[in-house]
Amino acid sequence: MPIQTLEPQRLYRQIAEQLRVLIGKGEFAVGARIPAERDLAKQLGVSRPSVREALIALEVEGWVEIRTGSGVYVLDRSHRTAPPVTPATSATSATSANGAGAEWGPLEIIRARRLVEGETAATAAQHGKRKDVDAMRRAIRMMREHAARNEVPHEGDRAFHLAVVNACDNVVLTETVQGFWESRQGPIFARMIDYFETMDSWQAAIGEHEAILDAIAARDPAAARDAMHQHMDKFHQRFSASWRRTKAA
Repeated sequence: MPIQTLEPQRLYRQIAEQLRVLIGKGEFAVGARIPAERDLAKQLGVSRPSVREALIALEVEGWVEIRTGSGVYVLDRSHRTAPPVTPATSATSATSANGAGAEWGPLEIIRARRLVEGETAATAAQHGKRKDVDAMRRAIRMMREHAARNEVPHEGDRAFHLAVVNACDNVVLTETVQGFWESRQGPIFARMIDYFETMDSWQAAIGEHEAILDAIAARDPAAARDAMHQHMDKFHQRFSASWRRTKAA
């Protein structure tokens, strides 16, 4: 199969484009199953999570159907004109000086959040006020209440992370973290959430938030940074889990 090794720049879009071209040339016929994620990753010289992002992008665009537990199958596009994925808002765009405008990759967003929010947690531990810690506590309480009703606690999750960054008293950091949250509205990120977020994973995430809060309340910047890093690492792991462990399975 004529697949080229890729450079690690906007990786999921490069992978998606190669697969799209191969489908268009008939390398994968309508109804055919695309090689397994692990095989594509090996042939492309990239990670399996990057391949996963690309496959989900192609699913969103209507090129393939992901059948959990079975594989990824090529769809008939002879009567379809679905456009490529575009940003949901300006904050979800990867637009740069070279004019690119594809949606940010979910895993790339998580890695960026790890860097930025690790430092906002440390800064909150140093400079946060009682009102900031109280806002974090209220956010976690909201998460627990929603989870107890079997509701996805996105609202409390967002409130917690904004309370952390608001404690830094820096509008640029606040708007940056808000941009990360707006990026969750992008179609690829939303589809990843559909596949990989479960109530069990949310219960684990609530515990991770509590560890961040404890470190900030104790005014321990190193522990707060480490707790946020651990939260983001586990978030990344959840999105990289086996398809067999998804709620769709």
